Amino acid sequence: MEAKDIAPWELLQKKITWEQLKYIHNKRVLDFGSGNGMTANHFAINNVVVGIEPDEKMLENRFRENDYTQMQGDINELKKFEDESFDVILCHNVFEYADEREEIMKEFARILKKAGYLSISKHNRAGRVMQMVVLLNNFEHANELLEGKNGHAQKFGTINYYEDKELLEWSDKFEVEKILGIRTFWDLQQNQEIQEDKAWQEQMLEIELKVSDLEEYKSIASFHHVILRKK
Repeated sequence: MEAKDIAPWELLQKKITWEQLKYIHNKRVLDFGSGNGMTANHFAINNVVVGIEPDEKMLENRFRENDYTQMQGDINELKKFEDESFDVILCHNVFEYADEREEIMKEFARILKKAGYLSISKHNRAGRVMQMVVLLNNFEHANELLEGKNGHAQKFGTINYYEDKELLEWSDKFEVEKILGIRTFWDLQQNQEIQEDKAWQEQMLEIELKVSDLEEYKSIASFHHVILRKK
């Protein structure tokens, strides 16, 4: 698989996240729910990376330009690692589709080194409501989301939303280092053709990064990037 095969919105999301984690060098990194391996492959440029992904089809055509260890599995693979095995754990767009959230967080706390980073990217309900109303004119689903109901992703099924603060309720071993916004403007753009323009994509990436740490924009971003540190 190559970057040209990835949808522009997904590539933008990856690039924003990578830029927000650009300080990760010479670390032992776990990418839990590694999907097509694009992020594992990126961080393998200058880190030792292990990816875990349950979906066999996702692994068949994964990114593999750089050297990283890819495992097929789920939480059971986490239990095989020794305590404090990793400096950094990435868990991007995973908890919305996982049943064992608390158990996974407790395993993360066990296998992460003290002061290590846990990077969580997650859906932001307010941003999804904005998208439903402004872009899709889907008032019915917007109202359902406002009432606290779950959403649906065509590729992965039910989106079980959760709040940023719930991460700390699932494990008391972490504290919040930073919360950043991802895809604040992209999902409100109705011109589908312009999204394919490379120059436009670069401008969008630049302005997305500028507002990602500003509270008034963060609150309506489609995703939040919650960076935690182990106490």
